[in-house]
Parts: sequence; structure tokens; C-alpha cells
Amino acid sequence: MTLTECLSPRKPITINQLDRKLPEELIAAGVERIRECIQCGTCTASCPSGRRTAYRTRLIMRRALLGLKEDLLKSLDLWLCTTCYTCYERCPRKISVVETIIALRNMAAAKGFMLPRHKEISRYLINYGHFVPINDANKKRRVEVGLSELPPTVHSYPEALEEVKKLFEITGFNKLVEG
Repeated sequence: MTLTECLSPRKPITINQLDRKLPEELIAAGVERIRECIQCGTCTASCPSGRRTAYRTRLIMRRALLGLKEDLLKSLDLWLCTTCYTCYERCPRKISVVETIIALRNMAAAKGFMLPRHKEISRYLINYGHFVPINDANKKRRVEVGLSELPPTVHSYPEALEEVKKLFEITGFNKLVEG
């Protein structure tokens, strides 16, 4: 649901839909200046994703300030940010829109709102310690360019992969991805 749909006369917002604590939650998550957003639209005008999609960072910020938490956490728009930080570099108030989006993504994931593709890719991380596991073609190419067959990561250190897997279990990441 877009903000326009939320604010349209056909679908009025009730006070019960607003989570007035959301801005404070974002501030606690490290987005200290969110309340300074003046809705100038520079973030949206600067956004490379916005040039190719209907993504509007200003609307994400507005929804966050209004406290439309549930709507935000379920929104596909939340996942369109590439975290390039262009919005931050051009923001006249130096508000970290990217950090806001990352905090909202973390909240969404904690509530089980993850895109199927993100879960699929995360399973690679859980199983292999990498988003892209090494295969024979990659090993061959590494040798051809003068590198060792395996990178100095968990591919070379299986005991490190076990430690990574333990961390995922301790933090509950496994449950987020599987749940």
C-alpha cells in the first residue's frame, strides 16, 4: 500500500493505526536527526532507484514520522533502497535516510516481513558463510588470475564457518530466515 492510498479519502487513517513511538524507536536505532526532516524531496530527487521505479524515499520518511509503522514494515518499497547514500550526501539537513531504511528493514525482518528472495539468499549465508558460494568455475577463474583456489574466508577455514553458524543460531537469524 502506498502512502497516497493510506491518505486517500477512501481509506482514512485512524489514530489506532499510528505508532507515535516509531520516531523514538528509529532514534534509538541510531537515526538521531529524523525529526529534522523538512520533507523537501531532495532524497527522492537524488535517488537512483527512484529514477527507475516508483520508489519515493521522501514518502518512507514521512510515513516514519507519522508513525505508520505497520504499513511501512509490510511495504515492498522498503526493500528498493540500494544503500548508495546519495540521499544523505544531498540532504540539506544531513539526515541519514539510509540508516532509517536499514532500521526499518531490521524491524520488518524481526516481525517476519522479508522478501522470499532475501530469505533464499540468506540461506546461502547460513549454509556457506557467503551469499555466493564458491564453485568449480570460480575456483578455476581464481587460479587463472593468480589467486589461490579458495579465498581466505570461511571457504578456507571450515572451523570459521561453524563459528558463523553458531552466531546465526545465537542471534536468531536462522529462525528469521526459516520462519
